[in-house]
Amino acid sequence: MQKLLIIDDEEKLRTLLSRILRLEGYQVLEAGTAAQGLKLLDREEPAVVLCDVKLPDANGVELIPSLLNGRAYLQVILLTAYGNIADGVQAIKNGAFDYITKGNDNEKIIPLVARAFEKVQLQQRIRDLEKQVSKKYSFAGIIGKSPEIKRAIELGKRVSGTDATVLLMGETGSGKEVFAQSVHYNSKRAQQPFVAINCSAFSRDLLESEIFGHKAGAFTGALKDKKGLIEEASTGTLFLDEIGEMPVELQAKLLRVLESKTFIKVGDTKTIEADVRIIAATNRQLETEVSEGRFREDLFYRLNVFTIILPSLNERREDIPLFVDFYMQQLGAKLGKNITGIDKQALQQLQAHNWKGNIRELKNVIERACILADTPVLTVDSLPFEFQHVPAPGNSGNGNFLSAFDLASVEKLHIQRVLNHTRGNKTEAAKLLNIGLTTLYRKIEEYHITL
Repeated sequence: MQKLLIIDDEEKLRTLLSRILRLEGYQVLEAGTAAQGLKLLDREEPAVVLCDVKLPDANGVELIPSLLNGRAYLQVILLTAYGNIADGVQAIKNGAFDYITKGNDNEKIIPLVARAFEKVQLQQRIRDLEKQVSKKYSFAGIIGKSPEIKRAIELGKRVSGTDATVLLMGETGSGKEVFAQSVHYNSKRAQQPFVAINCSAFSRDLLESEIFGHKAGAFTGALKDKKGLIEEASTGTLFLDEIGEMPVELQAKLLRVLESKTFIKVGDTKTIEADVRIIAATNRQLETEVSEGRFREDLFYRLNVFTIILPSLNERREDIPLFVDFYMQQLGAKLGKNITGIDKQALQQLQAHNWKGNIRELKNVIERACILADTPVLTVDSLPFEFQHVPAPGNSGNGNFLSAFDLASVEKLHIQRVLNHTRGNKTEAAKLLNIGLTTLYRKIEEYHITL
């Protein structure tokens, strides 16, 4: 039941209001003084207060800050027998929901109270959503217990509390945007916008317009002024994914944002201040891009204030079971299936795979498996074709096959693992296998090993 408090020293009026509001289904508390009202507020926690302006021990307008103190959802409606504009203005400034005159505005009280409770409910829903977002993008929500990801999380936590520019480096699909969101939602800018753009998804001219905005008439088709993402992300965070793909001409404009906190729209001459934090990400080695003239050295040093390297899935294979459990629950619920687990052989196949697409590829594989699953437990049969024809660790093969075939399967699996470890570096893999490079190439071809 919705609970409200009436603070008024006129007992007859207070009783009448209470009776009317109880008939509307509200739970009503009564107090004759400000002191009694504050005690009831602490004990009963009503969501709405109807408060008289002239109380024996306080002025209602001046009492508002004390009523609202520490009570995020509370709505205060002031009642007065002698309304004046100055008191009404000051009441609203102090945080009152509304200010009405007794007698003349009696018919307004019930709809006004209803609107006040609607605002309370809206604020509570917003707060609940904010908590859900905060939980979703907290560092605790990042999956993984491997030393590599723990190290990255620790660095992320340390830099979140600052406004420092962050550079995230890692392979495509390794979770750079999710990590960027965690940095944002654990920073002092958490309540402000998080805006993301993939720099590889636009042509040079479109990317410039998207990031910096443009004035009407700046180019053909620019019919009106357009805000860029820097403005959209004002006071928040702008995430520039695949920054290594940004054309060199635009890199100079981004450098200005980082150096002077200002920018100019396309087709404009007016300088605009940019209160925005930059988080950039790339799957390229920017030092190499700099040495080959594809990336500005001065921009690289500006971006490289705080670098976090996110490990690939192949570098954190011990985390694969955690990802599998998470995606089975998430995708199973989405598909309306009760997926409770995965059998040992299927999990072994997943752990032996060379994950070129990283976490993104693993999620797609699990989604496909959940769609095809006929039982609550995922099996090898529900995995894609390529997983069904690679022997899993510890699998000695089918007893109907010759032992020579089993030996070849073991050798193929071992070579695949070493190549995964070296991230496809055949020269290094040949050294670790203690075989010639020519022999390794022959076995890769013979076993149809994919890299």
